[in-house]
Amino acid sequence: MTTNLERPMRALAIAAHPDDVEFGCGGTLAKWAAAGTEIFHLICTDGSKGTWDKDQDPQQLVLTRREEQRAASLRLGGSGEVVFLGWPDGELESGLRQRAQVASWIRRIQPQVVFAHDPWKRYRIHPDHRNAGFLATDGIVAARDPLFFPEINLDPHRPDHLLLWEADEVDHLEDVTDALETKIAALLEHRSQFHTTMHISDGDTEAAKTERETFRKRITDRLAEAGAPVGIAFAEGFKRIDRL
Repeated sequence: MTTNLERPMRALAIAAHPDDVEFGCGGTLAKWAAAGTEIFHLICTDGSKGTWDKDQDPQQLVLTRREEQRAASLRLGGSGEVVFLGWPDGELESGLRQRAQVASWIRRIQPQVVFAHDPWKRYRIHPDHRNAGFLATDGIVAARDPLFFPEINLDPHRPDHLLLWEADEVDHLEDVTDALETKIAALLEHRSQFHTTMHISDGDTEAAKTERETFRKRITDRLAEAGAPVGIAFAEGFKRIDRL
């Protein structure tokens, strides 16, 4: 088990949907941003199916989730400028067109660290998470080698580290104790996901407040469990890949 990478100049998180980054690595991004790292979000889908309300207007939901993601970026210490690839929610493919898009952004941003879903997680049923993970790994290969996608017309770039969240075999921890409240605040910017993902009622009723506390405890318990083996109060866990 390794802990706490040296703070990078730039870090890029690649995710399937708005809010995935905040769940997966929001604390680490907030910690690094507070110390001067430039942090970036790349969201692969449009988030248009992220509701249980059959009467929801999908296009309005897309706009709402984009604004929520920009607000979450600002909460974490980012610029609020988010890359949205805009592929239909639930229909993301890890194809060549998508890979070229991801590789292009890796070359433009030139991150030292890339975060992503672990595409090899056992028994994962959501195809977007799986495919977004493969787009990150495949995009790194295409971004690092100069003869991939010459039409991109950008210099190749090889990140130093890839950190995969949701991993079955965690071998790296980042101490996010000081960034815990920022991570939770960024998650709560995704108000459209209160009901479906966080099981929170919107509003200021006593019931809603209790649900927020339950959600907060769910997050803190998970981070405490991750950090316990090495004596960290709250940690985000990853599969770390350095040979990129």
